[in-house]
Amino acid sequence: MALDDLFTPLTVGSLEVPNRFAMAPMTRQASPDGVPGADVAEYYRRRAAGGVGLIITEGIRLPNPAAGYPFSIPTLAGGEVLDAWRRIVAGVHAEGATVAAQLWHQGAERDDADGVVPVSPSGVDGLGRPKGRALQTDELQQVAQLYAQSAATARDVGFDAVELHGAHGYLLDEFLWARTNLRTDGYGGSLAARTRFPAEVVAAVRAAVGPDYPIIFRFSQWKGTDYTASIADDPSQLQQLLMPLVEAGVDVLHPSTRRHYVPAFPDQDSALSLAGWTKKLTGVPVIAVGSVGLQTQFRSEKRGQVIAPAPVDRLVEQFDAGEFDLVAIGRALLADPGWVNRLRANELDTFAGYDPATALASLA
Repeated sequence: MALDDLFTPLTVGSLEVPNRFAMAPMTRQASPDGVPGADVAEYYRRRAAGGVGLIITEGIRLPNPAAGYPFSIPTLAGGEVLDAWRRIVAGVHAEGATVAAQLWHQGAERDDADGVVPVSPSGVDGLGRPKGRALQTDELQQVAQLYAQSAATARDVGFDAVELHGAHGYLLDEFLWARTNLRTDGYGGSLAARTRFPAEVVAAVRAAVGPDYPIIFRFSQWKGTDYTASIADDPSQLQQLLMPLVEAGVDVLHPSTRRHYVPAFPDQDSALSLAGWTKKLTGVPVIAVGSVGLQTQFRSEKRGQVIAPAPVDRLVEQFDAGEFDLVAIGRALLADPGWVNRLRANELDTFAGYDPATALASLA
């Protein structure tokens, strides 16, 4: 396999990634009272030492009670918390890698077991059921400022970039998705109107962090409540969705898919993945993701069906074709923190594949 190009550096604004491999953001709920401890620092340091060029953190709760739960999800506010993140950033940098903070508002998918009322575009969850309350129009800029303030804090702590979580049915994605956005106030209806608030969040973040600090935006078709969901049914709609985000200040797009090699729009007579279409339509750097490095079968969207994962050489083919600039790896890194180094050394034939028990053990 012609892997050499995947080990070349990439520069985006002030971000210089030493290779094209990223660690995908994966929620851990391992930070008591929102404070990431020494175990969290070691978790990230091991993946940086294992060869990953960019680490994207687990989702970090915005500093508002409605933004996320449980409180074992880390936050980004308070002296103890910020000192903890500084240690994490320093540990990653010491291993030669870079790190981005993923900023997360759960919207209607927030667990309300603690009595806090979730907020969302229309007060409905990903199944279309009433939950929580709808955000008032005059509240939206307050929420946008939560993102902006957190992004500025992340920059000041030493993070190399921020990622805005706009995927999987959480708050920003709830604005993008017609099922969860039933608004009639200019922030709902057409795709352009549904994109309006996420673009305003991006613009607020850009104003807070300055012109060169990289902003990544993660989006998805699929949701945690519906693997077959779609916010863009064809390339034209995808372009309508993404260009306002780019124009507002997004530097890198991170289209989350369950399988990186699946054609995004099969009826277009094209084998392009969602990452490929994203780059073709916007021209900005793109992060591909989705079952990279898996060697075991897994469940598909169709009940009872299992799918064999693609070999790593398929990933190389996509990179050579210009479909993406970085590739994010999740489960394979849980099972083997040194996956990237072993890929480079051509030692992956000794890798037994992702196993949940092995992955859980590696989280310690």
